[in-house]
Amino acid sequence: MKSILNIAAYLFVSLDGLVDLRAKMLSECNSRELKGTILLTGEGINLFLAGKEMELRGFLDWLRSDPRFTPLEAKESWSEDQPFKKMLIKLKNEIIRMNHPAIRPEEGRANFIKPKKLQVWLDRGTDDLGRPVVMIDTRNAFEVDYGTFENALHFNIEKFTQFPKAITAHKEALADKTLVSFCTGGIRCEKSGLYMREIGMQHSYQLEGGILKYFEEVGSAHYKGTCFVFDEREALEPTLDSIPVEQSIRKKLKAR
Repeated sequence: MKSILNIAAYLFVSLDGLVDLRAKMLSECNSRELKGTILLTGEGINLFLAGKEMELRGFLDWLRSDPRFTPLEAKESWSEDQPFKKMLIKLKNEIIRMNHPAIRPEEGRANFIKPKKLQVWLDRGTDDLGRPVVMIDTRNAFEVDYGTFENALHFNIEKFTQFPKAITAHKEALADKTLVSFCTGGIRCEKSGLYMREIGMQHSYQLEGGILKYFEEVGSAHYKGTCFVFDEREALEPTLDSIPVEQSIRKKLKAR
């Protein structure tokens, strides 16, 4: 029986008093026996947590009682065991590092497309105006090895800070395409989507909620393999079930 609730969530929102906020959050998490990682920055929060359902939902209720975090939405999955070894809350400069300070999702998001609408586009091969659709994988190369959308374009990057240079180099070749950038849960695309618009890629969108939301609402259609996640489950199937590490490795090697 899968009794451990896992959540992934992020929110771009201006935060201050981070040291005090960290102490309060850590106390709440420890009192509820939650484990995982929370990143706190001046631009927002990024969290991966796991624990008993009542305790984890109680923490989310507590967190959302702060008006700054009321809009926070979490993606859920379940596991038999606790996938994290400890509870960590880190203070960082960015919740997802890109090294482009002018890219500020809190001030306005890039255009996004919901999973079920994306499926319609991928079924047809074009958007609603007949433009060819190209999926842009913003993740690191080792994540892509586990699985990705069929015919997705990726750049074999080792870290997200390399994405701006990589996509800029392909700007001209992609000029007549409709682009949909994606990542695990959507956070990287909040920045990649804005950057693509900034450099003039006007026919670009981000996949709302990332691969995990697509799995939840659509399943495996147009996706091959699994999705790497940053905890001891290692990878999730399109059913949002985790698979044994050995099986995950075999699938990854087979996909190469």
